[in-house]
Amino acid sequence: MRFALFTISFCTLLAAQPTLPRAPKSSVVAVSPPGARGNEPGIAVNSKDPNQVVAVFQGRARAAWSVDGGKSFTLAEGTTPDDWRTAGDVSVTFDDKGNAYLSYLVFDTLGTTSYWAHNARRNGIYVRRSPDGGRTWEKKPVAVKSFPLGTEKDIQWEDMPRIFADNNPGSPFAGNLYVGWIEWQLGQSIILFSRSTDQGNTWSAPMRISTHAGLPRDDNGGLVGFVGVAAKDGTIYAVWNDLNSIIFTKSSDGGKTFEASHDIMPVGPVYFGGVPGVSRVMGFPQIGVGRELHIAWSDYRNGDIDIFTAASRDGGKTWGQPLRVNSDAIHNGRDQFFQWLAVDPVRGDVYVQYYDRRDDLENRKTSVTLARSTDGGKSFTNYLWSNSPFEGQNLFLGDYTWLTAYDGRVFGVWTEAATPGTVVKVGTADFR
Repeated sequence: MRFALFTISFCTLLAAQPTLPRAPKSSVVAVSPPGARGNEPGIAVNSKDPNQVVAVFQGRARAAWSVDGGKSFTLAEGTTPDDWRTAGDVSVTFDDKGNAYLSYLVFDTLGTTSYWAHNARRNGIYVRRSPDGGRTWEKKPVAVKSFPLGTEKDIQWEDMPRIFADNNPGSPFAGNLYVGWIEWQLGQSIILFSRSTDQGNTWSAPMRISTHAGLPRDDNGGLVGFVGVAAKDGTIYAVWNDLNSIIFTKSSDGGKTFEASHDIMPVGPVYFGGVPGVSRVMGFPQIGVGRELHIAWSDYRNGDIDIFTAASRDGGKTWGQPLRVNSDAIHNGRDQFFQWLAVDPVRGDVYVQYYDRRDDLENRKTSVTLARSTDGGKSFTNYLWSNSPFEGQNLFLGDYTWLTAYDGRVFGVWTEAATPGTVVKVGTADFR
C-alpha cells in the first residue's frame, strides 16, 4: 500500500512539473488594477519606438502605457466614456507616425440574450486617439458607426470591432486606419468595414465585405472574429469564421473595395463547450503577413482542443495543410485554447500564444504558452510564458487574448483568474 501511494504521489508530482522551457528573457506583469475584473485585452507596439507599448482591456475600455518595452505599465486616464454604461471589445494599434488608437464598442443595455439585434438599444463603435504613446487620450472619440439615441430607424447591433493600421513606410496607403466588425441584424449577421485616411478624424461609410451572411444569433453559425492586417505593399488581408469555415478576403486599393469573400479552411465550430472552469471558449481565426500569409485557429478535431496554423505562399490563393502547434501528445485530453497569432514584420518569424493545460491531468490548471516558428510556419518551438498556472470556477476570460511582435521582441496580453475576479497580464519575450 505504501509503495502504491508513493507511486501515485510521484506520478502526480511529475505531472505537475512544467514540461516546456521558459521563453527567453521573459517577464510577466499585471496591467489591470486589483479587483478590476479585466478581460478581452489587446496590445500594440510602436514601430517608431519599440519601447512604447500600449495594452488595453475590457473593464470599461481601459488603457495602460509602457516606455520600457513592456516591463512596467501605467494606467492612462480619459479612455472610459462617461456617457455610456458599458464600453468593451477593445483593440489598439499604432499608425506610421506613432499615434496610438483605441477602438471599442459601447452600449447601455444589451438586446435579447445572444440575439442582440432583437430589442437593440443605442450602441456603437468609437475610436479614440493618443498622440503620445498612450499617456493621454483625446477627450472626444470619433464614431465609426453608432446609434447614439437608440430610436434611430433600422437600428442594428454593432459588435467586436478590430482596429489595425497600415504603418508600412513603403505602402501607397501608409497611415490609413481600418476597422472591421460584426453587425447583428434581425435576420442575419454580416461583416462591415470602414477606413480613415486622416488619422481617425473621419471614417468612411461602412460597407459590407462578407459575401455570405451568417445566422443572426451570437452562436455557432453567426459570423464572428474579424481580424485584418496590412502587408508591406498595402494589400489588406482579412479573415473571420462562418460556421465550420474560415473566410478570407483581400483589398488591393487601401480598403476601397474587396474581393468576394470565400472559404479557405474547414474547421470545427467556433464555440466550445465543456472546457472545465471556463464559461465560454471561442476559436475564431487570426491572420498575419510576413514572407507568407499565416492563419491560426483552434478546434477539437482531435477530441481535445488544439491550436492549428496554415500558410499561403501565393497571396491567399492556396493554403497548406493545417499544422498542429501545441507539442503535447495528441488525444491526451488536455485543452489548448484562445490562441492569437502575430508575425514579426522585421524578421518574419511567426508567433502563436495560447492557454495551455498540458501539465494538468485533470485539464483544469491553465498556463500560457508562446510558440515560435523561424521556418515560415513549417514547425514551431513551444515555450512556457506565464509564471504559474491558474484555475477558475466557471470563469469568464473573455473571447480572446492578443499578441504582437517587432524585431525579435514579442508582447502578449491575456486574462488570468484572480481574487476576486480576473486580472490582465502582459508577457514579454526577447529572441534577439
